[in-house]
Amino acid sequence: MPESQQESSIAHFDVEHIGGIDETSVDIPPGVTVLTGKNATNRTSFLQSIMAAMGSKQATLKGDAEEGHVAFSYQGEQYERTLTRAGNAVQFSGEGYLDDPEVADLFAFLLETNEARRSVARGDDLREIIMRPVDIDAIRTEVERLEREKGEINDELATIESRQRDLPDLEQRRTDIREQIEDKRAELAEREEEIDDSSRDIEESRQEQDVLEEKLDELRSTRSDLESVRRDIETQEESISSLKRELADLEDELDELPDTPMGDQQHLDEEIARLREQRQTLNGEISDLQSLIQYNEERLEEEDYDVIQSLEDASEEADGAVTEQLLGGDDEESVVCWTCGSTVDREQIEDTVDRLQDLRREKVEDLNEIKSDLDDLKADQREAEKKQRRRENVERKIQETETEIERRDEQVSSLKDRREELTDEVEALENEVDNLESEDFDEILSLHREANQLEFEIDSLESDLDDVTEEIEEIEAMVDRADDLREERDELVDQLTDKRTKIDQIEANAVEQFNEHMDAILGILEYQNLERIWIERVEQTVREGRQKVDRTVFELHIVRTTENGAAYEDTIEHLSESEREVTGLIFALAGYLVHDLHESVPFMLLDSLEAIDSARIAELVDYFADYAEHLVVALLPEDAQALDDDYSRITSI
Repeated sequence: MPESQQESSIAHFDVEHIGGIDETSVDIPPGVTVLTGKNATNRTSFLQSIMAAMGSKQATLKGDAEEGHVAFSYQGEQYERTLTRAGNAVQFSGEGYLDDPEVADLFAFLLETNEARRSVARGDDLREIIMRPVDIDAIRTEVERLEREKGEINDELATIESRQRDLPDLEQRRTDIREQIEDKRAELAEREEEIDDSSRDIEESRQEQDVLEEKLDELRSTRSDLESVRRDIETQEESISSLKRELADLEDELDELPDTPMGDQQHLDEEIARLREQRQTLNGEISDLQSLIQYNEERLEEEDYDVIQSLEDASEEADGAVTEQLLGGDDEESVVCWTCGSTVDREQIEDTVDRLQDLRREKVEDLNEIKSDLDDLKADQREAEKKQRRRENVERKIQETETEIERRDEQVSSLKDRREELTDEVEALENEVDNLESEDFDEILSLHREANQLEFEIDSLESDLDDVTEEIEEIEAMVDRADDLREERDELVDQLTDKRTKIDQIEANAVEQFNEHMDAILGILEYQNLERIWIERVEQTVREGRQKVDRTVFELHIVRTTENGAAYEDTIEHLSESEREVTGLIFALAGYLVHDLHESVPFMLLDSLEAIDSARIAELVDYFADYAEHLVVALLPEDAQALDDDYSRITSI
């Protein structure tokens, strides 16, 4: 590393009143840094200071201080945390290096109480510890979102494919319309030519012809308006028919949905409230009975006569025979009742305790029945609420549909009125045209009518052609988008596969990392007759609430060999303290690598390694040094001597 880059990677700490530290300033260069000294020389306190600077809350405030500070300078950035005493707790403020230090607390800051480090010896759920930083609920939510998006794309692609199948028929229809338009235009051209020929013969009647042509144009326009209104009426009536079918379906569904009376719902609420009150009462009674049973059992076991001794001290003038009787005399089968002070047979009190236990069991059975009834009622309540919500939605949709039908009926009524008006106008125009007709104009009027009708038909066909062309273009645009949708769906499928397998990948990677590094470190440390320590992923059926589910668990296997070389499986309890420490550290290292902490957390901390001999500590530190930018190790002087002389050393804090 260049000198300038190395200087920028030196971490500088200014610490006040953390752990046992009054005040100190320390520089930590890249690589391995050894904090060496006897016990109670603030080595662990300085490690806590590093953790606090990283953002952790697992640091303590000096006992005689109300406030502590740690300032951290690294790669040109400044960070500062403040610890403030608040009663029996410590509050943290300021900005640390890490936004979320939870994963680092678990796998990078390996002090004596580190949970990942201690999990092996305690027999904890190793998979739960590895997977704790993974937001499984967020992954499931993301999977559901991706599934919805994929479903929407599939629906859109299905629509495109369905529309694409309509293309050949639409293209054939467009071709037919174009041919019809050409035929009509050719026929119109013939009529216009005939009109021109006829017009030359009646030039003297030009003025009358102009009036006639004006009326014919008006007639054609009015007919066109009339046809448009008819089409609108057909469209609206089709929509009304569709809405009425939908309304019928909704009404059928409404008939099938039960109408939960308010009284039934109120009865459920009252019954649930009553059962909850009974449950609370029974819980209190069971708790009281348990306390009473436990107290009596303890007094029976201890044969505590302190109460009677107090009575004896308070009644020094009492008759000696009475005191002896209170104390039970020499009768080993009698005890003094601690409630009334009289002497009773032990068996009598034991019978009373047995009856109390029987009563408690009866109460527990009653409680379980009430809980079961309560669960059933809650389920009935949820189902009733669900059906009632659906009923309300259906009723709302029925109302909206009826309103829409009424609106469209009004539109149809208005359109029919307009149709009648246009029909009357057409009849009036036709009458005017008829009045303008004469024997001299019969032929040309007939030609004008035919031309007028042809123009109207051409306009109608061109409108149809525009509609068909627009629909074809829309489908072609959808078909063009289909390739993009398929690519988008492929990406979603890849993301889904990645999300669904992410948990398995993390679990498999953790097991692989642990097994690989455990094999390597055991080969280096050479523990006697310890052949292998490894984790196996297995599926187990466990009960969660009322259901049984399959869960992945990590099973830790320990293989030893006899003097004859035969292998056998051992248990964690038979590992030496040194072997357990090494196993816990390697498990923490696996979590460190699986969650990529070497990319985001610049410090790994090691403390309390005294259970491991000096030579193995040196090998262990060399091994861990490959994975952390700054490895800070707290060691006793005699253990530090075995480490590489090139490592940075800090002897006073």
